[in-house]
Amino acid sequence: MTPHLPAATDDEDMLDSLTIGKRIRQLRTDRGMTLDALGAAIGRAPSQVSVLENGKREPRLSDLQTLAKALGVPLEQLLAAEAPSQRAGLEIALERAQRGPLFGALGLPALPIRKTLSDEAIETILGLHAELERLHRERAATPEELRRANTELRRQMRKQNNHFPELEETAAKLLATVGHAGGPLSQRVASDLASHLGFSLHYTKDLPASTRSVTDLENGRIYLRLNAGGDPRTALLQALAGHVLGVAEPKDYGEFLRQRVETNYLAAALMVPQQGAVEFLTQAKDARELSVEDLRDAFAVSYETAAHRFTNLATEHLGVPVHFLKVHESGTISKAYENDNAAFPTDVLGAVEGQMVCRFWSARQVFEVEDRFSPYHQYTDKPGGTYWCTSSIQSTAQGAFSVSVGTPFAHVKWFRGRDTPNRQVSGCPDPECCRRPPQALAERWAHNSLPSARLQSSLLSAVPTGSFTGIDQTEVYGFLEAHAPS
Repeated sequence: MTPHLPAATDDEDMLDSLTIGKRIRQLRTDRGMTLDALGAAIGRAPSQVSVLENGKREPRLSDLQTLAKALGVPLEQLLAAEAPSQRAGLEIALERAQRGPLFGALGLPALPIRKTLSDEAIETILGLHAELERLHRERAATPEELRRANTELRRQMRKQNNHFPELEETAAKLLATVGHAGGPLSQRVASDLASHLGFSLHYTKDLPASTRSVTDLENGRIYLRLNAGGDPRTALLQALAGHVLGVAEPKDYGEFLRQRVETNYLAAALMVPQQGAVEFLTQAKDARELSVEDLRDAFAVSYETAAHRFTNLATEHLGVPVHFLKVHESGTISKAYENDNAAFPTDVLGAVEGQMVCRFWSARQVFEVEDRFSPYHQYTDKPGGTYWCTSSIQSTAQGAFSVSVGTPFAHVKWFRGRDTPNRQVSGCPDPECCRRPPQALAERWAHNSLPSARLQSSLLSAVPTGSFTGIDQTEVYGFLEAHAPS
């Protein structure tokens, strides 16, 4: 059994006293030197050498230089980050675990690490410790942890302009294998892609409620919901993307969110291939007729998919910075992305999702428009500058959502809808803009009203047990057993 050794922290990478101590001890014993002999060689008492070998004191650089000379090795060998042997790696991992807060909280005495303690025993202890850590993280996991992970993921997406070249390349290769020459991806070609990857498709009414698809890797089957509504290609392509990317059970919220982003990105890149989309958008930019609606119609996808895909390509290939918002009719942000410095509302952790959008932004003004078929365009003067947005509404089982794509004023010249007369002024995040009621209304109703809040179901939802994904594994495994070919 190969143990999962804890990763070193940044400080440990720079000067890991445990690893250095183990290396000093191994080099000393390899040379047949006693503690007394090495102590005499470096002008230190044997007890001081023992403290260094046990990693209980961080050595000074001058000590390391003297030790390296006495042991006849270059200084770099003493400072190497990897453990000197597999056994030493196990001992280091066990020592770190016993020095950690979780072990201390157990109130157990430290286990002496002797030669008589077998590798298997150490591996078992480390495995139990790792499971305790996992359970502790799971119990301690809160929406705060999820928001932190999402904030970091959004920072990474902004850094690379929401463009993943390796996923674009993967999509292009997959489409080439099934002979897709461009344009909209038909359901037949999507099915051909599944066949190419070794899967048959099975549509069923009893798909587990916690899933959007179930892939049977043993029998090469993908189960999809019958009459699921929406674009029938989406769930299939997301399932195929997960298989191609080797998605496994995530270890934490950060990995779970990254997997979702990457599988959704690859699925969208299959439906709206980069080469054809860039050619289409470049021609539109040259004609000053950029439009999310046209991209949607050209590739026969949903407005939200087209808007997402536009953010993937606009900055990287057109040089246009953008922002994206998906906002519930209540005014709360469901999804968001920006690389154009649009000042989204955030909480103290920097998270955007769940925050209320200014009521003067296009993402909320669109709900006031009677014509929900045509796109809504608007200029908004914000504290950081003027932005132009195009918004559209989509209805779902969870209510209506607006999907918006925007850009700073300097880049609106490339877009259709730039001649809109709609204009609003937003002072957010200043509470006087729209968060604080006018004084006259407050005086009239502050003590004469008692609204009852509509509690959002996600606000107090428990963290799923055993899985960050919230999938009911018992139900899934029972489903697979019931549907597996005899």
